[in-house]
Amino acid sequence: MSQPRSTTRALLLLGLVMLFWAGNSITGRAVRDVIPPFTLAFGRWLIAAIIIAPFAARTAWQQRAAAMAGWRWIAALGFLGIVCFNAFIYSGLHHTSAANALLLQAAIPALVLVLDRALFKTRAVPIQVAGVLASTLGVVLIVFRGDLSALSGLHLGAGDALVLCGVLVWGLYTVLLRKKPAIGPGAFLLLVFILGAAAMAPLAAWEWAHGQRVVWSAGTIAAFAYVGIFPSVLAYFIYNSATAQLGAARAGQAITLMPLFGALLSALLLGERLERYHYLGMAAILAGIILSALALRGEANKTLVAPRPPAG
Repeated sequence: MSQPRSTTRALLLLGLVMLFWAGNSITGRAVRDVIPPFTLAFGRWLIAAIIIAPFAARTAWQQRAAAMAGWRWIAALGFLGIVCFNAFIYSGLHHTSAANALLLQAAIPALVLVLDRALFKTRAVPIQVAGVLASTLGVVLIVFRGDLSALSGLHLGAGDALVLCGVLVWGLYTVLLRKKPAIGPGAFLLLVFILGAAAMAPLAAWEWAHGQRVVWSAGTIAAFAYVGIFPSVLAYFIYNSATAQLGAARAGQAITLMPLFGALLSALLLGERLERYHYLGMAAILAGIILSALALRGEANKTLVAPRPPAG
């Protein structure tokens, strides 16, 4: 497969990841009264680990020496991307509005650019920066219903601070993925999913001890199945692979697609009406993604036509 075609495929798959993660938010809102949040998170990672174990356990065992040698990075990435991010976001959403949370998460692409530059000296080309700015503007348009003057009335409280911590954690996770040990992607995910389930188990037990229980039904079973498969096993596998191929900054920019898909899913599943500002925001987000893709294609073309060094 040629490099430009492979790049396009990775970008399209990242779009699928954001669709899965947007569906995760819709599911979380739908079951908030029948599944306690940490119980849902514990079930999510436990189910994900059980699903991937038959395919990855053997490889994990065969690569145990490499895993042990890189256990610090496995633990750090699992702690950041599986445990901390979800804990901060779930907790923050109990104390802040969805609008504030979406706006703060829209800062992830810009934060990834800054962290990538600070930690690994990676330079962003101007068209890439323009793409990030355009996508962020699109998110702002959707969150504030096309009224940018509402930015002046934005209030940041304790919940927003928790969400902002989650934003920082995910930015670090994305940038540090390049430090993942040289083990198979399935083996890596199995290890971090086990870590996530183990970390969430005490919090879920605390919920149960305080009388917060699951109201079992076909809907709650379906919710557990969805969050365990699509935004966990499939989404993390694709996101990690795409980040390795495209780089942290471009993979992180795909986060701006989540509010776009969230609006579409809300209209499709919850009957919410799409307004003019939705379409303006969607256009800006897509323009940003296209600019980023053009920057990436330009770099790929430079690599393909670069002169070879003289032999000998």
